Amino acid sequence: QVDAVRVYVNSNSENLQYPVLFVVRQQKGVLSWQVPLIFRGLYQRTYNYQEVSRTLCPSEPTPETGPSEQIIFVDVASMAPFNIAYELLVTRLENFQLETNKAFNFTASPSQPQYFLYKFPQDVDSVIIKVVSDAVYPCSVVSVQDIVCPVYDLDHNVEFNGVYQSMTKQAAITVQRKDFPGEQFFVVFVIKPEDYACGGSVPSAVHGNVNRTWNLQRTKNLQVTIVPSIKKSVYVQAMFFSFLSFLSFYLGSVVVAFVHYIRVQRKASAGRLSPEDGSGIMTSSHPITASTPEGSSYGAIDESSSSGGRQLSSPERGLPAGSDTDSSVEEESDFDTMPEIESDKNVIRTKVFLYLSDLSRKDRRIVSKKYKIYFWNIITIAVFYALPVIQLVITYQTVVNVTGNQDICYYNFLCAHPLGVLSAFNNILSNVGHMLLGFLFLLIVLRRDILHRRAMEMKDVYTLDYGIPKHFGLFYAMGIALMMEGVLSACYHVCPNYSNFQFDTSFMYMIAGLCMLKLYQTRHPDINASAYSAYASFAVVICLAVLGVVFGKNDMWFWVIFSMIHVLASLALSTQIYYMGRFKIDLGIFRRAAMVLYTDCIQQCSRPMYMDRMVLLIVGNLVNWSFAIFGLVYRPRDFASYILGIFICNLLLYLAFYIIMKLRSSEKLLPIPLFCIVATAVVWAAALYFFFQTLSSWEETPAESREKNRPCILLGFFDDHDVWHFLSAAALFFSFLVLLTLDDDLDAVRRDKIPVF
Repeated sequence: QVDAVRVYVNSNSENLQYPVLFVVRQQKGVLSWQVPLIFRGLYQRTYNYQEVSRTLCPSEPTPETGPSEQIIFVDVASMAPFNIAYELLVTRLENFQLETNKAFNFTASPSQPQYFLYKFPQDVDSVIIKVVSDAVYPCSVVSVQDIVCPVYDLDHNVEFNGVYQSMTKQAAITVQRKDFPGEQFFVVFVIKPEDYACGGSVPSAVHGNVNRTWNLQRTKNLQVTIVPSIKKSVYVQAMFFSFLSFLSFYLGSVVVAFVHYIRVQRKASAGRLSPEDGSGIMTSSHPITASTPEGSSYGAIDESSSSGGRQLSSPERGLPAGSDTDSSVEEESDFDTMPEIESDKNVIRTKVFLYLSDLSRKDRRIVSKKYKIYFWNIITIAVFYALPVIQLVITYQTVVNVTGNQDICYYNFLCAHPLGVLSAFNNILSNVGHMLLGFLFLLIVLRRDILHRRAMEMKDVYTLDYGIPKHFGLFYAMGIALMMEGVLSACYHVCPNYSNFQFDTSFMYMIAGLCMLKLYQTRHPDINASAYSAYASFAVVICLAVLGVVFGKNDMWFWVIFSMIHVLASLALSTQIYYMGRFKIDLGIFRRAAMVLYTDCIQQCSRPMYMDRMVLLIVGNLVNWSFAIFGLVYRPRDFASYILGIFICNLLLYLAFYIIMKLRSSEKLLPIPLFCIVATAVVWAAALYFFFQTLSSWEETPAESREKNRPCILLGFFDDHDVWHFLSAAALFFSFLVLLTLDDDLDAVRRDKIPVF
């Protein structure tokens, strides 16, 4: 048993010029302090205490000598020219050593800190120190220090040694046996003289003279419990669970592909293949009759018609349909900048009833190359973004490990399982789903791309006039974005805090934006945004997100400017969508839009030419204006989630509109996309439930954030946010499959019969 002695002193002296000095000399060290004991706070405020109680560094009996007496010298001195009364009390601590799974209650104050000893049991390699209090304030600090004298147990030196974190009502520190060669440590509890470090207010006025009432005002009742942490076998189980759960998606994809292959082979053996196999891949020739209606060849790349009716050169006529041969003359500008083409586009795209053939008139190879730029650009962005991010979070983790300051990172400390140098390995492991499912989606898209190319090589060029144009560049970009979301979310959770929050959200914005672009591209392949303008827009959004976090908490001017930008951007984009890209976006767009509004709605009220588009845009603008008003009035603190909410609501609105219009146009949903839609809705609902279970918040102080910490809920290893990672990865994967398979029913339909909406 370890013996510990506590010294209590009290003096009624109020003269700070002549304090009473106490020096305690022991065999292994010297401890000294003065009474009144002075603590310094923010802005040079001082807090004086007449009652001081300190625990002396304990002596542990050795096996050779056994229990022995301690000789302690207490020296009391003062330079005062008059007598000063003081009280000195030395007591032996009965409950100095903490026991496993046994709660211990005690009281501490700034001038009366406490610390206790804990020894690892033989079969325990890791423990969690759980500290709770019924009162939020006063602010306190919990520290874990090695068995070294002196013990740093005052506000001004508690951060000099060991691992520490601030606390209001709850704290938790995971301690591993390997970090303490002696297999024991001190748990130190210090009460701070002020509460600003824990989010409390600073006293408006504190007098410089002695204030005896501080002795009573700053006491805090605490309860500490040390419980064993998880064993190594739980780490292995969690890793197996994480990988096997998502590898089952690979197995399911193989089964679906095999069933599809068997079905195609049976149709082939029966000699009754349709132009399409129902999965977006053309599998047999389609006879082209001589009685093709005039005008139905829009989108067909043949000898007589290309983009805008331009003749293809003779070498081009012999090329296979799937060829993507580069040519210096095959540039989009060759087809877009000719005056007659511009005139033709104005005529075509302003028709009342548009069909897909009207908006898929450009050369397929040129458009495919345009959309492949999305893929190559996002790879470039990912590399340049990820490398400095990885370097930065490694630095953060190193700083945490070296300094022991656990207030730097906002973990869920009640479920933070370390591994190696990582403090919360479970939060990183749970992101493996994004990477595995993103890679699986790339494989699915690659399979479709390869089968489509093979089908094109086997087909007559006239058959290109069927189904939705197959451009896979955006799908590849979505797969890369999903994988990068997993990588950057894992990087963020290495040390989540105010400085690196955008690592976790940047690719979320890009995923939502790419999904909207893909949905729009499906029936508007010729007029979708270029990769450069799309990624530039994402960059602007990320900049606004950073500015919102910095200025959005209290600055009204930021919310006014942001709301104006939001509303004006919604109007400009609505105008562009309504007029199918024929309303140029420049500085004069609002003047022209106002003129059209005055002419068509005020001067001569008439029914909108494109009613369906108008309904969508009105609803969309109402939603976005509501977001702008909500932000202006309530100014939500989590600006990053606010921006993400805008993206997600717009995406869901557009997807719902698309599906409604598809069904309204007598199109059907095949079993696979229908299953994916249901799975998406169910998994997203479950994922959002866990997302809103807030376990920490870098918008608050570290101590306030720890009040939200909760124990693990899955396998004793994963918390609510980890489950969100698992489910959101699956939900995004199913969402991507919805976009990939939604229009498979149209593969045997001519493009001049497919409506645009």
